[in-house]
Amino acid sequence: MRAITESDIRTSFVNCSKGEAKRLGLPKDLDEQPWEELDFLGWRDPGAPERTYLVSERDGRLVGIALRVTSGGGRGFTSRSMCSLCLTTRTGGGVALMAARRTGEAGRLGNTVGQYLCSDLHCSLYVRGTKESVAGGGLEESLSLEEKVTRLHANLNAFLDRITQ
Repeated sequence: MRAITESDIRTSFVNCSKGEAKRLGLPKDLDEQPWEELDFLGWRDPGAPERTYLVSERDGRLVGIALRVTSGGGRGFTSRSMCSLCLTTRTGGGVALMAARRTGEAGRLGNTVGQYLCSDLHCSLYVRGTKESVAGGGLEESLSLEEKVTRLHANLNAFLDRITQ
């Protein structure tokens, strides 16, 4: 992913108002992101941890989505969950159900799309092995890094399609 600015981020959102995009909390370390290792920028709002955001490049433009971490019956510390984007298994709340309001009329009617995602949205780093999952005993894969990244992009694009269609 190319390095992006605060202005790039705020103008990229497709499922929230311009006012909401203007008020959302940005990552404090925006200038220090490992851009060359990111397939998308994802973060939790520093002032409202139940709010998360994801910005991705699609067809030469940025697409940002606002998500909410759903609160539900938490799973036990030893229970494993799998992120639907990077297919990383995590324990102890490392994967959370996040819901995004759909765009257009469906969104105005309150329709959302939910997906299980890494709680920290560091999927790109888990796929590349830059950041280790704490689940231990994860799945061994025979896919190359390029194949894992391609799968991550396909899963992300399918998720974004569900939100924007």
